[in-house]
Amino acid sequence: MAADITAGSLPVPDDRIDPKKAIAFMAMVFGMFMAILDIQIVSASLAEIQAGLGASSDEISWVQTSYLIAEVIMIPLSGFLGRLMSTRVLFTLSAAGFTLASILCATATNIEQMIVYRALQGFIGGGMIPSVFAAAYTIFPPSKRSIVSPMIGLVATMAPTIGPTIGGYLSHTFSWHWLFLVNVIPGIIVAVAAWKLIDFDKGDKSLLSKFDWWGLAGMAAFLGSLEYVLEEGPRNDWLDDQTIFVMSIVLTAGAVIFFYRAFTAQEPIVDLRAFKNVNFAFGSLFSFVMGVGLYGLTYLYPLYLGRVRGYDSLMIGEALFVSGLAMFMTAPLAGFLSNKMDPRHMMMVGFIGFGAGTWLVTGLTAEWDFYELLLPQILRGCSLMICMVPINNLAMGTLPPSRLKNAAGLFNLTRNLGGAVGLAVINTILTDRNAMHYQRLAEHIRWGNREAEDMLSNLTAKFNAAGLDGATIALSKLSGMVHQQATLLSFIDVFHILTVLFSGLAVLCLLAKKPDKAAGGGGGH
Repeated sequence: MAADITAGSLPVPDDRIDPKKAIAFMAMVFGMFMAILDIQIVSASLAEIQAGLGASSDEISWVQTSYLIAEVIMIPLSGFLGRLMSTRVLFTLSAAGFTLASILCATATNIEQMIVYRALQGFIGGGMIPSVFAAAYTIFPPSKRSIVSPMIGLVATMAPTIGPTIGGYLSHTFSWHWLFLVNVIPGIIVAVAAWKLIDFDKGDKSLLSKFDWWGLAGMAAFLGSLEYVLEEGPRNDWLDDQTIFVMSIVLTAGAVIFFYRAFTAQEPIVDLRAFKNVNFAFGSLFSFVMGVGLYGLTYLYPLYLGRVRGYDSLMIGEALFVSGLAMFMTAPLAGFLSNKMDPRHMMMVGFIGFGAGTWLVTGLTAEWDFYELLLPQILRGCSLMICMVPINNLAMGTLPPSRLKNAAGLFNLTRNLGGAVGLAVINTILTDRNAMHYQRLAEHIRWGNREAEDMLSNLTAKFNAAGLDGATIALSKLSGMVHQQATLLSFIDVFHILTVLFSGLAVLCLLAKKPDKAAGGGGGH
């Protein structure tokens, strides 16, 4: 009997999940899905929006750029706002504001209105993304991470991957307005559910008196200018462009102010102390590079299919849907493996798979289609999930609950910045290598080259027989072939670089410390 009493008095870990908290978390995850999806849902349908608003090719890029600049400012700010207002208030306002901004985007009648509304949508919606990561590691016990972490990892990676597919379908079947109207009903449901169900924490109004306005100004100047420079730099010769040069100066000044205030203010707008945690620092580094892979390949595959294969947005979306399907199928496996494997080894497997997928594409030709891209896409989708789950656990799983909100903002910021830096580097490499390859190929296609002369002669005769100006058309066709081959070679160069990058990361995984399974926040704090 005494033994029974003693055994009964031992504390038993409470691994139960409160159904109310679980439903609230699901609503938050869906809100995050909408916010991340809207980064890419527009990308495949910019031509339709451009035609509808009568915008120029330079102006239409701001539909994406304004959203990304605003979002990248809000993501780190959301940690402070969450502590000030509580998760419930912040998430409800973010979901409701995102829904209203979506309606405004659908009613835009010119490009100026669209740019303003997209900036509002990105800024307000950005508050939802880190809140989900913080909640996942605050309200659920560590034993449930094999369920929760794959869920948020799936959303964070699949939403931008399937964005072009959904966007292409909506704009083709209905009109571009539905790219934004599709958010309205789900947004209202998420906002109501968040207000009714979220009760994870309380706001601290005393933080308002300590609000670091200089820190906010510095952060906005730093991150906003950085995003602009990275977006516009590849298209405008970087510092040779006056606007980019000025924004680079603003970027530098903003960075100095932001980092000075981050280390000296009583309540900094972003608390950087999370980086003292070695695993969070490594996890953020891995997240940064995953941003390169996630957004870089989401950009490269559609660019190849559109530029070389001549696909429209719907065809591109259909061709790339397999990556999202692979992620969805791999999510349960990633959750299972996260309980069985050392997360460092799991990340190694993921990065090796990612590298294998990009290495396969180094054999790219102008004839590659769905079936040639099938295995690389499957490897990409599976590897993203296998990497993302342990990266999330590595970065967030060993932090105390008091630091989770700020850390979640920083962690998500690294992924977005990784995407921005990756796209800038990829575009620069594509432009520079394309010009170099074209010059080298053109050197071989000159008078005196027997094969080139024979091809030109045959093409000229063929078009002359059809009653056309054969010589002019033949030269144009030959130039087009050289341009296409130069484009393909520049794509191959990028895939070689990505292969080396992910192979190197596989080795770097061994430098991280293995996190304690029981570490980190959890259990309803």
